[in-house]
Amino acid sequence: MARIGIFGGSFDPPHRGHILAAKEFQRVLELDELLLVPAAVPPHKSLAEGSPDGQTRAELLRLAAKDLPFAQVDDIELRRDGVSYTVDTVRALREEYPEDELFLCVGTDMFESFSSWRQPEQIASMATIAMAHRVDADRKRLDELAQAFERDFGKAPVFIENEHVEISSTHVRRLLILGGAEQYVSPQVLAKIREDGLYGVGKCRKGLPFEELKEESLRLLKKKRVAHVIGCSETAKRLALIHGADPVDAERAGILHDVTKALTGQDQLHLCEKYDIMISRFEREHTKLLHAVTGAAVAKEVFGENDAVCQAIRWHTSGRADMTTLEKIVYIADYMEPNRDLPGVDRLRYLAQTDLDAAVLLGLEMTADHLRKQGAEMGRHSIEAIEHLKKGMK
Repeated sequence: MARIGIFGGSFDPPHRGHILAAKEFQRVLELDELLLVPAAVPPHKSLAEGSPDGQTRAELLRLAAKDLPFAQVDDIELRRDGVSYTVDTVRALREEYPEDELFLCVGTDMFESFSSWRQPEQIASMATIAMAHRVDADRKRLDELAQAFERDFGKAPVFIENEHVEISSTHVRRLLILGGAEQYVSPQVLAKIREDGLYGVGKCRKGLPFEELKEESLRLLKKKRVAHVIGCSETAKRLALIHGADPVDAERAGILHDVTKALTGQDQLHLCEKYDIMISRFEREHTKLLHAVTGAAVAKEVFGENDAVCQAIRWHTSGRADMTTLEKIVYIADYMEPNRDLPGVDRLRYLAQTDLDAAVLLGLEMTADHLRKQGAEMGRHSIEAIEHLKKGMK
């Protein structure tokens, strides 16, 4: 009797996280074979806009798994019309492997939603559920999940510690546009994506009309940041009209200012290497600030924006001495756009209409006060910006 794992998903695209998880499932469960099952139409989520069809994703998955001797891609769901329900897949595989032991391999999120799946009792009766979780997962929570599962389905799940960093396909798709995806997809998969222009790779994004630029930019953000970025762009354009800066540049800088904000600190550092960006010790230790640096590089290299726009993005978090009017506008628009709700923001909005320097200085001093209360260090560029503004006012 063989031990066979079933590892399904959209694999959109297949990445290093999928392969590491596959290795862990095989090792811990002592699987003789692991079936990688790409979904045609996942029931729990829709495929991302511009995702390739199932057969293309299956081809990418075969490339990703070519060095896994225990794994094979099974297109069982792609050969079936309609939504890819797991119960149908497990039932078909149970008929194909009547004497073997089946393990359905899932992640934490999928396991926690298992009871809402179609016919979960049937799935649990035909296969053992194996869930991979992070090493630092809450043990009490895991025990509660296991007890609830056994109570509901009469069968204990198998929990597998997975020490590897989780990464989503959404994040990989983002990096395919911004740069840096080579960390997460195999050379063969990346070459195929580039060759066929999948996931928007190879598309020219330079000199886009604003509405197209906006669409491209917002697609690269996490959903919770979309309203802020739109607010910043609109506020920057309005302030540019008041203070004599170019409203087109202001609007474009605002819509791109957080374009790399969704990336991790490791990804930010990788982009700095990719785009040959020299960074200070302070920036290396405070990677949350690097989205301004990498965002400026992406604005130039990916979107072809002019130097004024790129510099406004570069300095929108820290400020600097002797900022241009556009740089001041994007800095303050980021701080005071309509979705911001923090102490002192009303004063900031009032000053921004009449005295841009005073508004920027107030924003910098508010940041300095916040950092001081947190026991955190302020960067050199921000300190120099404060000193420069104060000197000018004297």
